[in-house]
Amino acid sequence: MYAVAVQLLKCPAARSRVAKRLVSHVLGIETSCDDTGIAIVDTAGQVHSNVLESQQEFHTRYGGIIPPRAQDLHRARIDAVCERCLEQAQLKPEQLKAIAVTTRPGLPLSLIVGLRFARHLARRHQLPLLPVHHMEAHALQARMEHLEEINYPYLCLLISGGHSQLAMVNGPGRLTLLGETLDDAPGEAFDKIARRLRLYVLPQYRLWNGGRAVEHAAQAAQNRDAFEFPLPLAQQRNCNFSFAGIKNNSFRAIRHRERAEHTPPDGIISNYADFCAGLLRAVSRHLMHRTQRALEYCLQQRLFGETPPTLVVSGGVANNDVIYENLERLSLAYNCRCYRPSKRYCSDNGVMIAWHGIEQLLQHQNASLRRDIDKIDIAGNAGFHASAVSDVALAAIKCKWIKPL
Repeated sequence: MYAVAVQLLKCPAARSRVAKRLVSHVLGIETSCDDTGIAIVDTAGQVHSNVLESQQEFHTRYGGIIPPRAQDLHRARIDAVCERCLEQAQLKPEQLKAIAVTTRPGLPLSLIVGLRFARHLARRHQLPLLPVHHMEAHALQARMEHLEEINYPYLCLLISGGHSQLAMVNGPGRLTLLGETLDDAPGEAFDKIARRLRLYVLPQYRLWNGGRAVEHAAQAAQNRDAFEFPLPLAQQRNCNFSFAGIKNNSFRAIRHRERAEHTPPDGIISNYADFCAGLLRAVSRHLMHRTQRALEYCLQQRLFGETPPTLVVSGGVANNDVIYENLERLSLAYNCRCYRPSKRYCSDNGVMIAWHGIEQLLQHQNASLRRDIDKIDIAGNAGFHASAVSDVALAAIKCKWIKPL
């Protein structure tokens, strides 16, 4: 069954010929932060259902996520979300092959809701329970839609509201960290800067996250060079990130402009679109520089092996078209292929958790998945299998930088 399933994933002809007979379904549960997501995906990469209940409108009113309230909302919604998911897929729980659930990293109060619900389903229907590393799931998600093009190993840039990481992906549970954020994540910086800029006073941005609002506002820029932002970590030849400097410089620039214009407390600076364009360019430039060095390192160390060099961009910030187009530009300069998941799968969702479960099924024999459910636990913080961060720093690679658009 295992060998046939692998061939089913790799060969389109085999996929269509034996899908009905051999396809297995995995239900994925995602509650790492403020979204309650449950989905069902099969071993052929087909999404049978995808239900997502967002808490963004609630938390936006308070300027950030409140963990106890997020937990309450997860508890109130998760059962109904699961019922809708099964109904959409027209499947019964006993028809599932396994339950996959996010167990790390994330908000502990949110993670525990998903794990307890997953334990309940697994026990009740005698199904294997597969713990999933949230960021690993983001890193593997693009393979579901591009399985024939994206082979292990590949380089992945994970950019979201809580994370910024570069990792070499060799399979589920086999990621090697090359660089990570030293302070703020890009999505977090976008949210804080957009809030300080007071984009929320504009009706069209009232319920949008910061990154989406900044990207949209930047489209109306008249002078994209009106604001300058220093390049973080310019003297450090590694692949780590830092967005705190961009954030703090943004705050100073906004305050200076407000004073010059005598902007009222409930107002917004007149050239906010120019500011957003400059900010977006600065973030893109920093991401490009660190990713470029990671590409250089992987090519020098022959980490891609015999597979074509491939970059996958994933996480919520991968939705940003300006950032992704700049990373595509970088990849092209290195004859490296570049992919991202469909936008509906870039942000947190149950599909990526279910797909990670599929990858686990295909990597291990079924017997090895029959683990003690009670020993599976959550972790607010969690790293990857291995780290080469110090090796990258020792390599001290100097690059001829590719400029952003």
